[in-house]
Amino acid sequence: MITRPLIGLTLDAEPAGGWSKYPWYALRQNYTAAVAAAGGLAVALPHDAGLADAYLGRLDGLIVTGGAFDVDPALYGAGERHETVALKADRTQAELALLTGALARHLPVLGICGGQQLLAVALGGTLIQHIPDAIPHALGHEQKTPHFEPSHEVAISPGTLLHQLVGPLMRVNSSHHQAVQDPGRSVVNAVAPDGVIEGIEDPTQRFCLGVQWHPEFFADPGDQALFAAFVAACNG
Repeated sequence: MITRPLIGLTLDAEPAGGWSKYPWYALRQNYTAAVAAAGGLAVALPHDAGLADAYLGRLDGLIVTGGAFDVDPALYGAGERHETVALKADRTQAELALLTGALARHLPVLGICGGQQLLAVALGGTLIQHIPDAIPHALGHEQKTPHFEPSHEVAISPGTLLHQLVGPLMRVNSSHHQAVQDPGRSVVNAVAPDGVIEGIEDPTQRFCLGVQWHPEFFADPGDQALFAAFVAACNG
């Protein structure tokens, strides 16, 4: 029997109220379904930075998921916080501990949307805090249509791992108001028509890739190829 690699996915969190009168975690089903379809075994990671090493010691790979919140600008040296920035400090602290630990262990890492932005910060980069205020004539990066439908194209940079996996062009969904500004130690591998950075990777790692879109919706055939390659790396 083939052993499925154990892949940790970071959870979102909400305070008491709404769905539950107690604080609760959440994770969309298509994240775990995409991992399972690619041959992995998904496990959810709670927000406990102190247990990051214990979790990483049992994982074969890490996915940092997206969410409707932002990375604290203080983490990349910004002196001011844009009025649109919303924080989830406990989540970011836990995800950053998991990310830095995974990179130190050379575990395969996939950052999705906000996870890609945090990966850029972990690799010494910075972020654009609000695209409409920073990029004239930017595309509408917060699509109103369902996320299984693509929103715009991205050009994939030749010579990158992403290009090797998916080719020169993808049509992707879009659900973000921030973006990578300076990739730090990472390499930019995908760019939208308006110049917004849509993907990064660290070629010094076994597999370390971040994408600004949500590939778990399978809006483009390249999304399945991306998950397949990530899970294969986790099996290595």
